[in-house]
Formats: sequence, structure tokens, C-alpha cells
Amino acid sequence: MTLLEAKPDRPDGPARPDRPSSARLRPPLRALTGPLRTPGLLVAYLWVAVILLAAIHPALFTSGDPLRQDASAMLLPPGGEHLFGTDDFGRDEFTRTVYGTRLSLQAAVIAVAIGLVSGSLIGLVAGALRGRVDSVVMRIVDIMLAVPSLIVSLAIISALGRGTLNIAVAIGINSTAGFARLMRSEVLKVGNATYVEASVFAGHGYVRRLFKHVVPNASRSVLAAATMDIGTAVLTVAALSFLGLGAPPPTPEWGLLVAEGRTFIGVQWWLSLLPGLVIVLTVLAVYRIGRSFNRGRTRVVA
Repeated sequence: MTLLEAKPDRPDGPARPDRPSSARLRPPLRALTGPLRTPGLLVAYLWVAVILLAAIHPALFTSGDPLRQDASAMLLPPGGEHLFGTDDFGRDEFTRTVYGTRLSLQAAVIAVAIGLVSGSLIGLVAGALRGRVDSVVMRIVDIMLAVPSLIVSLAIISALGRGTLNIAVAIGINSTAGFARLMRSEVLKVGNATYVEASVFAGHGYVRRLFKHVVPNASRSVLAAATMDIGTAVLTVAALSFLGLGAPPPTPEWGLLVAEGRTFIGVQWWLSLLPGLVIVLTVLAVYRIGRSFNRGRTRVVA
């Protein structure tokens, strides 16, 4: 063989076994380093982790008693001994904010769970059966969506009574319509996909196609929406507690802490501002994480 007849290795040839291609390594590395490459997303994850730790084990952040009163330490400004200052009863505001995390977060999670489960079932039934069932169910959903959510929540709380758990139930019932409409639209969209239609020729029955192909892919968008809805639920729980419909005093709860400090907002601004800032940061962090889930929801499970 002459030099001209010799064929050099093709640069686009198959990768050698001992040298894995970079394309094979990209998806795992991208999954591991996604938050690290996005500082805002990393901060959101860290903040949510701190909030979860405070809800599970508040003693990790403070050793004080949220109900302990001290007449000699009334309305103290934020400082080294009292990070968020003290209220008009001498109670440490930081301790009360930390212990209020569990009640606020628990109510938000229960509310989203109720709306997610009930709404997904309703949307799945409407999208799978279609026809008259779909029309009747969607008209009821349209009526629920037409009424302002706060008015519906207030009406449900008036019937059930005050309390954080009743607030969670009211918010969950109120969010059912949104999840139902989203689940129905995803079921209809995935049900018309090519790979679902092709499964008919593979001999798959309707129920098998529904739970093997349609439900897993349709649930991705619903779960991403549920993640973002936790932030909305935290804000709604705090708003209703601010109105005096949640936990009774002196139980520490985020919305109640903001409401208790509004009397002194002109001079002791920290009583309302600092717990309110915790609420805002938590909602923003949950929204940021939910948006990151929402971007990757187009992946298909065939």
C-alpha cells in the first residue's frame, strides 16, 4: 500500500471503548451541576433546605421558647441576643419565626396535596372519558375558576371554622379547579401523540396505554405546577392568618407574626418586616425551583 492509498482515521468515526465520548457524559454532569451553574437556583435550593430544617427541627436554629415572655425585654431592636428583636410581650421574634415555619409550611403542603390529588383525578377522568362527562366537568371547573380564590377560601373557612388546618383544606379545594384543567389538557395532548397511537398496533389496551404512556407524561407538567403552587399556598396561608383566620394567639405562625407587629409598624418596624421578609424569600425560592422543573418537563417517557 502506498502512502496515497493509506486512509487516515476518520475524525467522525465511532468512539473508542477506552475513551468514552463527551456526549455520553453530558446528561449526568448536567443533572449534577445544573444548580451549581446557576447561582440563583443554588441559593433557592439552600434557602428551601434551611426552611425545611427549621420546620423539622427548629431547635437547630434556636434554643429559646417561642411562648416565653420577658417584661424586661419588651420591644427590643434586632441585635446579637435577639436577631429579630422582641415583641410587646418580650418574646424573641426570631424564635417565634423559626417555630412558626412548621405550621405555615405544613398548611401549604397539605393544601397543595389536596388540590393536586383531587384535581388530577378529576382532570384525568375528564380527559380520558371525554364526551358529555368532559363537558359537564369542565363547566363546573370554569365556574370555580370564575370566582375569586380569596372569596372561595373565605366561604369555605366560614363553613369549616377558623384554624390553620381549615385554611389548608380551603386552599386545597380552591386549587382543585386549576389542577383539573391542567391535567385534562395534558391528557388530551399526550393522548394524541404519535407514540401513544403507535402503541395501539402493539396490542396495548386502552387502560394500559392510559397508565403507561399518558399518565406518566401528563403528570410532569402537573407536578411542576404543584411545586410552584406551594409558594402560592404559603402566601395565601399567611394572608388568611394575617386576617385572623388561622392559628389563634399566641401560637407562632408567619402571617400572625406580621399581623401582631402592624400595631407598632411606625416605630418597631422589625416586628412585621422581618417575618414578612422570610415569607417573601420562601415564596421566591419555591417559584425559582418550580421554574427550573417547568423547563425540563418536555422530556417524554415512551
